[in-house]
Amino acid sequence: MSDEIKITKKVQRKGDDGYKIVSVRMKDELITRLDELSIKTNRSRNELINLLLNGAIGIVKIEE
Repeated sequence: MSDEIKITKKVQRKGDDGYKIVSVRMKDELITRLDELSIKTNRSRNELINLLLNGAIGIVKIEE
């Protein structure tokens, strides 16, 4: 009988990083603007969308 218990490291599965994948329809004009901003800031489109949404969601006012 062995004096060791071997346990392999858990392989992180996609989605376990706290992020979820979403699909969003956007007009070509908005994608073009995002791509231009991406080039200017050296950030990915995905990173920019996350930054912009995080900045905007806190200042939303709901009108009734």
